[in-house]
Amino acid sequence: MSISHLVANDPEIPVSNIIQEVQVLYQTGCTYKRAWYARKFAIERVFGNNVYTLRLNNKFCSCGKWQTYTLPCSHVLAVCRENGSRTDAYVPEIYFRQTYIKTYQANFHLVLSENFWRDVPFNLTFYHPNMKKERSRKQEKRFQGEMDYRNPDFPPRCVLLLQITCDKMVKM
Repeated sequence: MSISHLVANDPEIPVSNIIQEVQVLYQTGCTYKRAWYARKFAIERVFGNNVYTLRLNNKFCSCGKWQTYTLPCSHVLAVCRENGSRTDAYVPEIYFRQTYIKTYQANFHLVLSENFWRDVPFNLTFYHPNMKKERSRKQEKRFQGEMDYRNPDFPPRCVLLLQITCDKMVKM
């Protein structure tokens, strides 16, 4: 049994009843504010369109953007704005400025020229110029239709002026 089920049966269910149901079902306390938001989102989910399921603790949103990009989606930002909570808790540490600074604190050693490289126990092969692919016009991949075939009964067309025949043109 979930809050959505309670709301589907009675959309006007009091928040105090939701708090009691949460305490019974999950053996944990629930604030009035959380229960109110849970009822609000359950009502939107049951009766509204374009509503997404959001679980902040599991970092899950049914739109899929949060899981794909690992950054909070617009739905998370909207809930955080309504709750007054900070979005930093839902952003991975790799995107923090401190992590960026730590990444580049280490010393980087320059790569020396080929004269200082050690010999390797295998032969290095390079592409031979004859193996280079020739540049050519890209082949068409479309299927030819009836417009690509000329009817042999029609006279030939002049490509330059799109006239029926070139031999009938008058020179000026």
